[in-house]
Amino acid sequence: MSLLSDLINLNLSDSTEKIIAEYIWVGGSGMDIRSKGRTLPGPVSDPSKLPKWNYDGSSTGQAPGEDSEVILYPQAIFKDPFRRGNNILVICDTYTPAGEPIPTNKRCKAAKIFSHPDVVAEVPWYGLEQEYTLLQKDVKWPLGWPVGGYPGPQGPYYCGAGVDKAFGRDIVDAHYKACLYAGINISGINGEVMPGQWEFQVGPSVGISSGDELWAARYILERITEIAGVVLSFDPKPIQGDWNGAGAHTNYSTKSMRNEGGYEVIKKAIEKLGLRHKEHIAAYGEGNERRLTGRHETADINTFKWGVANRGASIRVGRDTEKEGKGYFEDRRPASNMDPYVVTSMIAETTILWKP
Repeated sequence: MSLLSDLINLNLSDSTEKIIAEYIWVGGSGMDIRSKGRTLPGPVSDPSKLPKWNYDGSSTGQAPGEDSEVILYPQAIFKDPFRRGNNILVICDTYTPAGEPIPTNKRCKAAKIFSHPDVVAEVPWYGLEQEYTLLQKDVKWPLGWPVGGYPGPQGPYYCGAGVDKAFGRDIVDAHYKACLYAGINISGINGEVMPGQWEFQVGPSVGISSGDELWAARYILERITEIAGVVLSFDPKPIQGDWNGAGAHTNYSTKSMRNEGGYEVIKKAIEKLGLRHKEHIAAYGEGNERRLTGRHETADINTFKWGVANRGASIRVGRDTEKEGKGYFEDRRPASNMDPYVVTSMIAETTILWKP
């Protein structure tokens, strides 16, 4: 095994200018992250300088067998924490050979919203809180839980330390450092309320880059759990009963909200979000009705309400924002399996472009 490890860790720059680019895209389910690698003649830092590529869309549920070619358009580059050196991870979106975005390409529409002059002028910031659950490989039961049984009730696990409270910290820390290495704007991690569940945060990031960074961070986490022999779940309610679900709380602000008088802008934005509550819920992740029950720090899925420091609300405003009269708010409705391109662009569209 030491030879295998030595070969995996070979520094290519000692012997060649060539690099490996791992092209990453979202598959047909909207949550399956696919990737494949290719050799390039030398280092690249600008996505527009990378070649387009293709793959068999009939094998990912994105094209029929008789016309299966899907084209990858490189959109964002990150350093590769696995191969290191000048090797890169490339976030791509997906198109037909004629140049039309395929139905599962959610980035293309988001990019149009984020390039609208009114949105650009507001410089929308996002902080995305990605919760996830680590499962034992063969039994698909949370890490640290007795097989077929349950741990003690919730309480000691949130931000906890100790062998009987924190399960999978080595994976979490490996992911944290790998994201920092990659150039992802990861801002923190913590253990969650349900044992075996964790969270990382990406941001503040501006516009479309928030989605690119979250997908890159998800990919890196999938790769690390693969190495660790652990299953990664983004299910919004992995265990039924008196256990917290998993969300992707989305913190948001615009330039107007961050400036003096921003609290009034925030209140108007929240009012608009309330008017489009059903449309947002429909786009905020599958299975979210199992999580948004009005219990376990959630608002009921059919109810829209906001409050200051209220974790049982749809939208939470922080005490600091209320006190300073400017700042940001948190949309607590998105599920852990949401598409960040959809959620971030929809919030911008509703709060900046939509006229009730």
